[in-house]
Order: sequence, then structure tokens, then C-alpha cells
Amino acid sequence: MMRSHAGLLVLLAAGLALSACSGKAKVREPAELIKIENPQVQSKAVWSARAGKGGGKNYSALTVVPQPDAVFTADIKGRVFALDPTTGKSIWTTDTESRIVAGPSLSGGNVYVGTLDAEVIALSRADGKEIWRSTVNSEVLAPPVSDGNVVIVRSVDGSIAGLSEIDGEQLWSLDRKVPSLTLRGLAEPVLFAGVAVIGLDNGRLLAVRMEDGQPIWEQVIAVPGGRTELERLTDVDGQLVVSPNGVFAISYGAELASIRVVDGEVNWRRSIKGNTGVTLHEDLIISSDEAGVVWALDAESGAAAWKLEELQYRRLSRPQSIGDYIVVSDFEGYLHWLSPRDGRIVGRSRVASDPLIGAPVEYEGELYTLAADGRVRRSAIEALSN
Repeated sequence: MMRSHAGLLVLLAAGLALSACSGKAKVREPAELIKIENPQVQSKAVWSARAGKGGGKNYSALTVVPQPDAVFTADIKGRVFALDPTTGKSIWTTDTESRIVAGPSLSGGNVYVGTLDAEVIALSRADGKEIWRSTVNSEVLAPPVSDGNVVIVRSVDGSIAGLSEIDGEQLWSLDRKVPSLTLRGLAEPVLFAGVAVIGLDNGRLLAVRMEDGQPIWEQVIAVPGGRTELERLTDVDGQLVVSPNGVFAISYGAELASIRVVDGEVNWRRSIKGNTGVTLHEDLIISSDEAGVVWALDAESGAAAWKLEELQYRRLSRPQSIGDYIVVSDFEGYLHWLSPRDGRIVGRSRVASDPLIGAPVEYEGELYTLAADGRVRRSAIEALSN
């Protein structure tokens, strides 16, 4: 638990130390929102439903997962919810009696969540009944992910485990050293072709074989630097992207990099610092940095295409590629719609009064969001005529 508390303190310290004057840290004021002239797009609520308590003021990697049969989510009180996609009404609710902090994620007929109590819990997608429960080394702060055979689990102590999807039995495990001070959170593994790519708290990217956990390659994204522990943070905690051009990752050690999938060699690096992750939109890699600047880089070369500075210090989510737009959420529950051509803000919608957890999710042309108070909202995307 000591490392858990340290992680929370780091997030607080990072917010206070964004700038310094005469040696004293001061809080940066969030940028004021400027009225958009001739907005092009907005979102309009289809339904809104309360799913428990959400994550509250705690750190969480809770998610909302829209599917044809249900919209799945969970809360910190240990409840997992399946909502009717058409109406938002409850299909089933399961109380796991554990403190859920990550997930849910889906694989076949299973729903997975991770807990502060060092558990991975598998529920039936159809009715929410518990299938199995497995204990790992420590808190599970990233959603468990599965390829249909092996469930990959990240624990806060640096351990990575592969569990059987059938019964939760541990098939393999490996450990990576964790720095004494890290950001609160873990990167969700990305799976492709029998390989799991994982961002680590020590500033590295690791690729392992799903079947047995054997490392394939490991690459440094950022090297610790600076005089203080805060300045030496290098966590790779944000969402990774895998594409034919490479694996894209951003670290809190001020590096955004493209890595070759086959052997882990570096294609290019850019000095951009962040922990929310990256997204791919056509030939652009989009990310928001720790100051709230949104960057667009050419995926092949890493050259900057544009950057947006109008949303600084608004605690932005990972940008999301949605149709013809880039969308980011902020701490006041706003969605900001950006043009991928030049980064201009072309629309804005407030979908919650509380901060949103993670990036908005698109499914079949509509948006789904989860607020910190547990409010799930399904929104239609509307183009506006000028």
C-alpha cells in the first residue's frame, strides 16, 4: 500500500509543479474556454443512466464498453453493470464485494475486472454470474486483456501474469523492477498476433509471447533525468497504439516514440511528455501532453503536423479518433472536437458535470462516456449546418 499512496502523491505533485517561480511551485490555471464561431459538430444525448458510484475522486481505469447485447461498466464499490444499449436500463448488476478499479474488458462470453484487492474477476457476459476469481501479486490498475486463451494482468508491483481464460489458473508470470516513485496507473497491454506489448513504469516498452510470457524484445522509451524523483519519472502509462508503421508510446519522461513491431528498434522519437496515451487518425499520431497541448505528428516520420494550445491545463484525456474528427475530454465534462487537418476546435459539448473517466468511446457512429460519478451517457453525433 505504500507505493499506492506514493502514486497518489505524485499525481498531486505533478499538478502543482507544472511551473515554478522563485523556487516555489504554483498551480496553473486551466485555460478559459473561448466561444467557437460557426461550430461544425456537436453531440446530443440519446440516454443517460447512473451506474453506481463510478470512480469518485479516486484514481481508476474504469471503462465503458458498448456492445450489441449490452453496455458494460463498473464502479469502485465492486459492482459490474450491463445496460440495455437502446434505453440505458439495467439488464443485470453483479456485486463482486471487491473494490474494482480497472475494467471491465470483454473476451468471448467473459467480462473481466481488476481490483484494489489484487484480484482478477471473470463474470458471465450473459447474466453477470461469477465464473472465476484469481489472486495476483498486488493491485490491478489496468484492465485485464485476453486473446481468447490467455488473460494478461498488470499489477502495481511490476509483475505481469498470464492467466487461463477458462479457470483463471496462473500459466506464467514475470517481474520488472519498479522505481521508488511512479505515477498512479498502468498501461493497458495491447495484443496482436500472439504478442502482448506493455508499457512499464521504468520508461520501457516490453513485448512478450502470450502463450508463455517469454520476452521478445524490450526497448527504452525514456531515461530518468533531473535532480528530483519527480523530475526522474519515466512511466509509460498511457494507451499504446499498434499499426503497420510501428508501436507508438508516450512516456512521462518526455518522449513519444515509434518502435518497430518485429524487433523493438526505434523508428523515431519526439520530445513530448505525457501519460494519457496516443491515438492514430489516418496517417497522424495524436497525443495530449502533460500541459494540455494537443499534438499531431506524422506517423511515419514523427514530424509535427500541428499543435493546439487553447486547452492547456484542462486535464485532457487521451485524444480519440471519431469519424472525421479528433475528440478530447476535460476535467469539467466537456468534449472538444478538433479538425485533424489543423487542430482547430470545431465543436464542443458538455456531457457531464463531473470529470470524464478516460476518452470517449465510439460505437456504431455514436459516443459513450463515463463520468467520475458513475453517469453513463450515449450521445448521437450531429453535424451542424452553418
